[in-house]
Amino acid sequence: MILAAESHVDPARLGRRDELTFRANLKNARYGWLRLTPAYSVHLVAQLLDDHARPGSRVLDPFCGTGTTALVCAERGLACDTTDINPFLVWLARAKTRRYTTPEIDAFTAVARKIAGAMTRERATSWVPPIHKIERWWSAPSLEALGRGRAAILRARGGLPPHAADLLDVTFCRAMIESASVSFGHQSMSFRKGDHAPSSVDEVAARFSRAASAIAVAASSPIRRAPSAHLIDARDLSSLARDSFDCVITSPPYPNRMSYVRELRPYLYWLGYLKASRDAGELDWRAIGGTWGCATSNVAKWAAPARASAVPFDGFAAITAAIAERSDVLARYVAKYFHDATLHVASLFDVMTRGGSAHYIVGNSKFYDVMLPVEAIYSAIFEAAGFRRTRITTIRKRTSKKELFEFVVSASRP
Repeated sequence: MILAAESHVDPARLGRRDELTFRANLKNARYGWLRLTPAYSVHLVAQLLDDHARPGSRVLDPFCGTGTTALVCAERGLACDTTDINPFLVWLARAKTRRYTTPEIDAFTAVARKIAGAMTRERATSWVPPIHKIERWWSAPSLEALGRGRAAILRARGGLPPHAADLLDVTFCRAMIESASVSFGHQSMSFRKGDHAPSSVDEVAARFSRAASAIAVAASSPIRRAPSAHLIDARDLSSLARDSFDCVITSPPYPNRMSYVRELRPYLYWLGYLKASRDAGELDWRAIGGTWGCATSNVAKWAAPARASAVPFDGFAAITAAIAERSDVLARYVAKYFHDATLHVASLFDVMTRGGSAHYIVGNSKFYDVMLPVEAIYSAIFEAAGFRRTRITTIRKRTSKKELFEFVVSASRP
């Protein structure tokens, strides 16, 4: 195992270790289909599986993100279930881990050529989603091409064999985000600043064609055992079978105020999962750590239920009180995040087998001058839920503030 260092090692000596981030996925067949913020390294998942899974293991990822854990398991032939509350992420996990037949890939390839052609036809029917200030996202030529392409995909879906339409949607998403006026230079997606040449209609169509070629090749890669992906709230895993999973590998949302729905809005709108701006806030409110739209105003009014157990970490109340001196809403955000995390870990205990192990990739946070020891709080939550042999491993320095690191928090179910 090469997970860098145990928690007693000075974290300042660790580097960024890009091989343990999403960057390691970008050139890796299906793993690089879409560049999304909620992603972590295929190499990290592989290392954890090497150390903690066996041929007969059943693996769980309760925060599926881009489906990395599920895909590594699918390629290895391990049984795996993955869950998320975001329907787009559940769809993407299913699309990335599915076995595609040769007729499905051939049909996709043939239709993709027609879609690229439709993007360049001036009088072709167009469909665009109701994104507020959509002109900030795409130039007029880009939006023209994407609107024509999306309308052509919607028309073609009915005549395609099963699952070929999913490959078209993945291809469209890739061309759509590559044509957007956004930058991935930081941890989160942001609009580009300064002057930049807008994409032409022909350039968008060319991106779609290149994406289709790459995705067709990757779709033929072998999947030994397709996983099961479920639309489930991670705070309540009771719909999964009890005592089923002996290895859990996941990365929950970090308590750093970054909204995954904010990052995923273009995909959610273009694929029809969002119809109006308030829908995005409502979805983020149901997620752990959501802060987009109405989720923020809901957090500002949130208080722990009367009968809720306190977050089981000594000094947690002092941490939230210190944050509240600068921002009451951020203090409530932190309190709600770990209240929800406590519910999740308690529910996780029931679906794991005796002797099973859980491994959570988390990052610490800082609010003003108050450090939030996320890794230590998760360790305490695991202990309070009945897990044993908790361990914190520091794996890498993050690219933001100098005090911020990534960790693996591990625990065993007795």
